[in-house]
Amino acid sequence: MQKSVNNKYAYKPSRLDAATAQHILVEVEAFNAEYCAVLDGGQVEMWPEFFTEDAIYRITARENADLGLPVGLVYAEGRDMMHDRAVAINRTQMFAPRYNLHIVTNTRIVDQAENGEIEAEANFLLIETLVESPSTMHLAGRYYDTFVRSGDKLLLKERQVIYHTTILANDLVYPV
Repeated sequence: MQKSVNNKYAYKPSRLDAATAQHILVEVEAFNAEYCAVLDGGQVEMWPEFFTEDAIYRITARENADLGLPVGLVYAEGRDMMHDRAVAINRTQMFAPRYNLHIVTNTRIVDQAENGEIEAEANFLLIETLVESPSTMHLAGRYYDTFVRSGDKLLLKERQVIYHTTILANDLVYPV
């Protein structure tokens, strides 16, 4: 596997002291728990509310990310674009009913910039169960996130979903 010299998704040690990282970690894990609960509960039209107005959301293969290629399986720029996608998914279900289960683990706080932006990473598994079918691992990978504060809550300014799964089902329609 080729890797670019300046792979922005390569391991970066945390640049925060342990106490600061732990404090932010609690907030980020609570955010991810709510994010996943909304998606797993089938409330896809609430999904854009987790992002800033000008946020970036992209789902990209690990191979493309390692090579610095911007091609993404899903790309949304701005909350309005995410809202359009969510409405289309929710109101035009042209696919079999399913249940999704997100498992997010190994969350790391990499940095907090002077402007307050938080850089975080987490592993995820997306398990899918089609009605009358066994559960399958639908997608596995990592979130590379940039959070900002809006009042007393966190919002995603950017979520790069880098999936490691090499063979994808052709029905990846829901946000990850």
